[in-house]
Formats: sequence, structure tokens, C-alpha cells
Amino acid sequence: MESTILLLSYLIGSITFIIGLKMLSHPETARKGNLVAAAGMTLAIFATIFLWENPNTHERLHNYGWIFGGLIIGTIVGTMAAKKVQMTSMPEMVSLFNGMGGACAMLISLIEYRKPEAKSMGEMIVVVLGMLIGTVSFAGSMVAWGKLNGRIKDRTIPGAQAINFLLFGGMIVLAIMVIGGFTSNPYLFYGILALAAAYGILFVMPIGGADMPVVISLLNSFTGCAAAFGGFLYDNPVMLTGGILVGSAGTILTILMCKAMNRSLKNVLIGSFGGQKAGTAAGDKEQGAYKEISLNDTAVLMAYAQKVMIIPGYGLAVAQAQHACHELEKVLEEKGVEVSYGIHPVAGRMPGHMNVLLAEADVPYEKLLEMEDANDQMASENVVLILGANDVVNPAAKDDPASPIFGMPILEVEKAEHVIVNKRSMKPGYAGIENELFFRPKTSMLFGDAKKVLQSLVAELKQV
Repeated sequence: MESTILLLSYLIGSITFIIGLKMLSHPETARKGNLVAAAGMTLAIFATIFLWENPNTHERLHNYGWIFGGLIIGTIVGTMAAKKVQMTSMPEMVSLFNGMGGACAMLISLIEYRKPEAKSMGEMIVVVLGMLIGTVSFAGSMVAWGKLNGRIKDRTIPGAQAINFLLFGGMIVLAIMVIGGFTSNPYLFYGILALAAAYGILFVMPIGGADMPVVISLLNSFTGCAAAFGGFLYDNPVMLTGGILVGSAGTILTILMCKAMNRSLKNVLIGSFGGQKAGTAAGDKEQGAYKEISLNDTAVLMAYAQKVMIIPGYGLAVAQAQHACHELEKVLEEKGVEVSYGIHPVAGRMPGHMNVLLAEADVPYEKLLEMEDANDQMASENVVLILGANDVVNPAAKDDPASPIFGMPILEVEKAEHVIVNKRSMKPGYAGIENELFFRPKTSMLFGDAKKVLQSLVAELKQV
């Protein structure tokens, strides 16, 4: 009877994961989707604690003090961290939490390997792969977390590709020896752990610029795969389902991100992208003069426009200006202006960063245009207002073969009648290269903090 209830709980948990993931595809249902999936996970956890038993010894879980102590501490820490995090810091929190998932998979494999019971080849495959992938995910996510919050700088290691190939080859050789039973030396297993940690660090370390969203997505898929191996190991359907969903979704998203960045997945895996080209660095090229525009002139220009497109970027997130941006949108629409948002798939520091920001401010989802749709209607826009975006509108991606971002699809804002760029200064963007757009004839610079500028712009528009 109890085993039937346990399996039913796992089935319900698996279904809630699928439903929750489906609901995450739209901002209006995303919050409920999270709650649905969380409810399923809670059910699965408590069913496992109170109903699971070892199929061989029929022993039940009994160390409830340690179990609930861990649950309580983890719940408190996770809740406090999630409530305090700013939207600008969300990418590094995602990397940190993702790394914790990889660490869990790694620890599970280590614990299972150290058990004295004999293991079949299939079980050894699951143990080794879970530990290998989990370790790469943990080490890589920690480096990504450090790079996103500025604690770790980009490092280009001479011969990095060759080193990565050697590390990867070494892991495969040791894994074959351990899985095939060619040796019982436990230090070979720990050697895989060391090589996987080194590989995770080295393949993320040189990655910089606008490539970081691809890395976050890739590491997320690694953690999902590692969790799925844990589900195989413990014959746990809900753990297996959750891991497969995360792994497959992360892999699909990684492929989409690579396409958006014009990068190959192979280059991601060997760590040969992100600032490896010797492009034109900021300040190396004389660009000429830029022109500024006042708040009053900006307000007049937008008030008498028929169509305005807003391009959000990381600067919008830094200033926490999403609500002021929505207020600007509403004021313009009251004046009969058609307002839309052009969203680049890798704007910000992680996939969907801008979508989350604008959804928080209750911007209608229908107004958010994907890059292809935004570019299709760019020529009909009277004004494009760029808020803190840089690399995703940089013409060097199309015009300069020596640029590190050459080939990356961009929002083609130059097709619009007028381009207004809001930035704090003329400093380059995250990729560290100059943006020629700022010096083009159609472009005017509106300097200042995005939130303050938008609030002042709203006040000016109400007087026009």
C-alpha cells in the first residue's frame, strides 16, 4: 500500500513538473507554473522521507533530525537569498544555485562509489557520468558566478584548447578504466573528479563579453543531466523526470543561444569563444564626434512620432528602471503613439533577462517583439530608444570581421528614422569594444541614469 502511494506521489510530482514547465512559457502563467512545480517537488520529498524503503533490506529512513535540519536551513537560506536579490544580480544567483545542483549530483556519486556493495557496469556508468558532469557543472558555475559579479576577471590561458582536449581525453580514459573494472584503485575515480573540476574551470574562464548567457544555459543543461543520472541510480521517477526536463530544456536553449550569438556548440565545449579574437578594442579607433540630445527635444520627438520602439539592455536592469519605462510607454500611448519593445535573445546577463524585468513591471507580453520581428518592422519606426543596450545593437557585428562579436545577429536599429541612446557615459559595453552606432548620423546620445532620465522624460511628455 505504501509503495503504491509513493509511486503515485512520484507520478503526481512528475506531472506537475511538466505542467509547471509549460506554464513557464508565458509571463502571465509563469508564477503559477513555479508554484505548481514546487508543490509537486514538496509532495515527492515528503513521500520519499516517510514512505521510501530500501528494496533489498526494507530499511526505512530514520535520521529525521539531519534530514529536516538540512531542509529547514536550506529553505531559510534560499528564501532569504531569493527575496533580497536585485534583478541585476539574478544571473549570478542562477549560476550559484545551478552550481549547487551540480555539487549535489557530484556528492551523490561520491557517496555511492564509496559504498561497499558490488556494482554492475550499468551502475558504474551512472555513478561516473553523474560525478563527471556534476563536477563540471559545479566548477564552471562557480567561475561563471564570479565573472558575473566581477570577482573573477577574464583569463586567456596559452594553449587553452589543447589543455581542454587533454583534460577531456584524460577523463574519458580514466572513466573507461573505472567503469570497465580494469582497476580497483579508488584514486583513479578521484582523478576523474579532479580533471572534471579543472575542465569546468578552464573552459569557462576565458569566456567573456556577451557570450555569458550561452554558458549559463549550457551549465544548466549539465546539472539537469547529472540529476537525471541520480534518478537512474536510485530508480526515482520524479528525480529522473526533473533532470530530463532541465537537461533537455537547457540543451535546446543553449542551441538557440548559440544561434543567436552565431557561435557553434563545439566552440563552447572547447572554450574557444568569447573575446578570443583580436578585434577593435575601445579607444583603438578614432570614431569622430557624437551628438547629444536634450530631454525636451527627446520628448517632442517622441510625442509627435507614430511608432516608437524601446530596446532594453543591462543598463535598464542596473538602474531598476523597468517601472519608469512602463510609465513612459503608457504616457506615449495616451498621445496616440504605438509603442513596442525590441528584445534581443541575449540582452542582459542571462537568457530572458529583459523579459523577466519587463514582466515584473506588467508590460504586456504582446508588446515584446523577438529580434526577427523587431528587425522586420524597424524601418517603419520613427524613434528607437535604446536603454542601456550596447553589444546587441553594435554594427561591428555586421561590418567588422576583426570584431569579437562579428557575425552575431543584432537589432538593426539604424533602419529607424531616429535613434536615441541612453547611457551613463561613453564607456564600452560588456564585450569591451567601442560601438560605432553612437557616432552615426541618425544617433543622438541622452546621458544619465536610465531611471532618472525616464522619469524626467515622462514629466516632459506630459507638458508637450
